[in-house]
Amino acid sequence: MSQLTVTGVAGLPEIQAGADLAALISDAATDLRDGDIVVITSKIISKAEGKVVQAGREDAIDQETVRVVARRGATTIAVTRHGLVLAAAGVDASNTAPGTVVLLPDDPDGSARRLRQGLSDRRGVTVGVVITDTMGRPWRVGQTDTTIGAAGVAPLRDHRGQADTFGNPLEVTVAAVADEIAAAADLVKGKTSQVPVAIVRGLPELVTSADGPGAAALIRPAAEDMFRLGAADVLSERRTVRDFTADPVSPEAVRRAIAAAITAPAPHHSEPWRFAIVESERAKAKLLDDMLAAWTADLRLDGFSEEQIARRVRRGEPLRRAPLIIVPCLSSDAAHAYPDQRRAAAERTMFVVAMGAAVENLLVALAVEGLGSCWVSSTLFCQPVAAQSLGLPPGWEPMGAIGVGHPASAPPPRPPRDPDKFLLKR
Repeated sequence: MSQLTVTGVAGLPEIQAGADLAALISDAATDLRDGDIVVITSKIISKAEGKVVQAGREDAIDQETVRVVARRGATTIAVTRHGLVLAAAGVDASNTAPGTVVLLPDDPDGSARRLRQGLSDRRGVTVGVVITDTMGRPWRVGQTDTTIGAAGVAPLRDHRGQADTFGNPLEVTVAAVADEIAAAADLVKGKTSQVPVAIVRGLPELVTSADGPGAAALIRPAAEDMFRLGAADVLSERRTVRDFTADPVSPEAVRRAIAAAITAPAPHHSEPWRFAIVESERAKAKLLDDMLAAWTADLRLDGFSEEQIARRVRRGEPLRRAPLIIVPCLSSDAAHAYPDQRRAAAERTMFVVAMGAAVENLLVALAVEGLGSCWVSSTLFCQPVAAQSLGLPPGWEPMGAIGVGHPASAPPPRPPRDPDKFLLKR
């Protein structure tokens, strides 16, 4: 059995901007050998590269954040420009002078490559370099060190296609060995022992002659990340999508989205939401053709020219491009009857608002499922036509139509909106 040792490197001074880390580590780690892996805390890389700044912690977090994943109390989980998901966007206010904070290195993989080359120049050895930072983990208490930069180390070990001890083929096992190395090294580096570097020996098969892909290989692509959306992402993930691929829409995903829709509030403990799912091409074509005819007739009565009508009816084209249409419907059976118009109108509005809440829940839930959607108001202008076309039960009022499918492209950036413009305080 191979032997693995992890040894802390003591005797390093307080690191200042411009420090030659390769020289300092080379002098302190006198027994450095081919095949060793040098594991170094990102903070001293940052200090050497001048990433200690005069700034308030919250201001620095805002500057380093590309996307907020979640917030709870004083804790912010954010995506950094490196693609890392970290508490406080990796901003650290510990072990630095008051009034300053330490930011992550600009290019951790680049830092690892330079350090590796520097050690090779001074000692003539081929080593791997791993740069670490502390991360929390979903569903697990506590933090552990993980790899944010690497050079000369295979960051992943792919076991797919191999057989286990019973001969069963492994299908999904890809070991994040760089993270395992980072965690092992943290056992001797620690957070308070002032030992920011460790040497891991006994894994020469993971040390490569080339610098390799670095820690960037450990960042899961957004399209493959089932847990990409945090609490702060969910609402903004809903975007109006008007172009779809031809890929089919999962019925199970739609059912889960409708389950989310019907958690909306409603008056009188009622359940006023109904949903007609238009999935066959025949039913979809009939609905849209019938609505188009009604819309065109209305526009002609309004005196629009044929050219003007053609421009306006194009607004319904996204529904034709969608693989699936959902028609949300309002059932007002539970509404109270009032003899005066004022209270009757208020009662009606309550139910319409409840329907709107369910529609928004549905749109957000579809986005969480990775589906695009667009809400089009067209059925509101021809409710009897839409109801007859779909053969809806009595009392089902169509409240718009939602095109659903896989987005053909990423939506453009959302224009910023200032909440203060929509507020009135008393």
